Amino acid sequence: MKVLGITASLSLPFENNLALGDIYGLGHDAAAVLVSDGQVISAIEEERLNRIKHTNKSPTEAIRFCLYSNNLTLKDIDAIAVNFLESTLNFNLRNGFLEDSRKKELFDARYYIHRMIKEALSEDIEDSKIHFVPHHLAHAESAYRMSGYEDSLVLVTDGLGDDCAGIIESRKGGSIKLLDKIPTPLSLGMLYLECIKYLGYYVNDEYKVMGLAPYGDPKKYRRYFNKLYKLLPEGKFIIDNSAYPILFEIGLPRRRGEAFTQVHKDIAASIQKMLEDILLHFVKYNQNSTGHDKLCIAGGVAHNCSANGKILYAGLFNDIFIQPAADDSGAALGAALYVHDNIAKVSTKNNKLKNVYWGTKIHDSESIRFELEKWQRLIRFEKHDCIAKKAGTLLAEGYILGWVQGKSEFGPRALGNRSIVADPRPSENKHIINQMVKKREGYRPFAPSVLEEYANDYFVIPLGKTEFPFMNFVLEVRQERRELLGAITHVDGTARVQTVSRKENDIYWSMINEFRKITGVPIVLNTSFNNNEEPIVDSVEDAIICYLTTKLHYLVIGDYLIWKKEATNEQYWDFIPTVPPQIVANVENKYISLNERHISYYLKTNYHVGSQFAISEVIYLMLNNMCGKKSLRNLMNNLGLSDSEREHLTSEIINLWENRLIRLRPMEEEKFLSEYK
Repeated sequence: MKVLGITASLSLPFENNLALGDIYGLGHDAAAVLVSDGQVISAIEEERLNRIKHTNKSPTEAIRFCLYSNNLTLKDIDAIAVNFLESTLNFNLRNGFLEDSRKKELFDARYYIHRMIKEALSEDIEDSKIHFVPHHLAHAESAYRMSGYEDSLVLVTDGLGDDCAGIIESRKGGSIKLLDKIPTPLSLGMLYLECIKYLGYYVNDEYKVMGLAPYGDPKKYRRYFNKLYKLLPEGKFIIDNSAYPILFEIGLPRRRGEAFTQVHKDIAASIQKMLEDILLHFVKYNQNSTGHDKLCIAGGVAHNCSANGKILYAGLFNDIFIQPAADDSGAALGAALYVHDNIAKVSTKNNKLKNVYWGTKIHDSESIRFELEKWQRLIRFEKHDCIAKKAGTLLAEGYILGWVQGKSEFGPRALGNRSIVADPRPSENKHIINQMVKKREGYRPFAPSVLEEYANDYFVIPLGKTEFPFMNFVLEVRQERRELLGAITHVDGTARVQTVSRKENDIYWSMINEFRKITGVPIVLNTSFNNNEEPIVDSVEDAIICYLTTKLHYLVIGDYLIWKKEATNEQYWDFIPTVPPQIVANVENKYISLNERHISYYLKTNYHVGSQFAISEVIYLMLNNMCGKKSLRNLMNNLGLSDSEREHLTSEIINLWENRLIRLRPMEEEKFLSEYK
């Protein structure tokens, strides 16, 4: 039996999400998951394919991937599982209709699910095959079914979903007992989100605050944060949603882009401590009342690795499993598993999750070479018989590499198949990567990937555990190792650890081991292969583009080592620029004073309220002629630009490319030759 799980992301790439009534909590982290006879055979987040971070667009490309990569058609699918209740989605759609007086027609959730399937596959599925699963049940199923446990406490916490903001269950064998619901007004996800606004952060920035918190003192502003929540008997708590303005008494909130002061760091520490206190209080009571010695966690809050580490070190459980895709992409997985078992009427055994390499495969050496040759105006490359040894040697020599192997990972973590890797020892490496590659805040920490056999030698691991394959826990770096591991040890002496098993990822294990042979250190710095403007790379092309638009030293894809040529602006003239469907070009003619009007041109996205990116008038005019067939040279010729104008425009195009506001692809060789005939 085959079940396709999908997220309830309803708008198509060219549509404005707000027009469908999307709100925070519905339709983000879009994904599709294919389950066959209770086992995952493919899973991918839409963001990896449509290149929109945390995308809330319909997972049309993800649906196509799950079917076509397994040589399946829609007729092979027995059911489609959606990760929200139908009534919740319809309520949201009706609200959107009420808020937009221009809308003349109201459609229900099933209409949009059918539309999504038809858009993805050019055919439709029988209505009876579409099933809607309660959101938090889908989250819970995704964790419990992947844990390998028979008996477990299951905790789900997020922003919101259906009629609550989280649940806690007792699971024994095949039985489910709901112990408690977290009401929407007591949402821990929304509590965290509301507080981080005072630091100039918003939705999907939560993890940044987690990284900033260790620089602050949570006691400094405790009296203010104590006004926001209160712990009650029997694991209960209350949140005063009217009390947030009290944080203004600390000072004026930080604006995005402003420097961080110690005040901001102390606020971050207070926010993080508040979350940890509430979670521990809630979990401890339910553990005591049930006696469960194992815990499963899912939901967006489960990505707070620091809080997970605190629960681990509290010693309440003998084992803890965190769903690697704890956000709504994982809820698509849980929905598929739940529908599978309930339709098939079988109780599938819980097998312990070993890896999440369920996405796009980079294929064989010849396929990689074919793709690399398209970009040879900008890169050089060579094939190596032992790429793991070559990469390990380059890391030991101080180089920073992009590393692409096998199938891409499902979930938000790069786990050795789509990673940037570096020497974990020099502390300056974290500053180099933050500034020159990731293009993000300098305080942000990096994770270590450690050979499983050596993990306990470098990190304080409770209960003698050796497996932390999904980078879900912040652990203490052993005191005597902290100075050595300067690039991955955070300011508080911790690190977000990934253990690497040879059985699950031989090539990544071998590369780290080659580094160990040279340096004596069985660890590499690992961070996701992307810049700050895009999701983790997925395809060979994604990897090449990210490499060319960052200052990485080398790129490794399969058996190939790639490095850059010295490039002039003119070498980009034979590339074809296009505008992604989610990017909107606007012209604005408005008064800037009582007596003066000003015309400005800019690009913006159509999926959330974000910043505008200023562009020149000539770029705006050029956008109207970008059809995906004309080269940059051809477009500039049509505009009759001078040499200096061409130089300036090319630099602007490259800047837009680096910020992922346009796409640049090499012209196919036959097209390239035809332009010169």
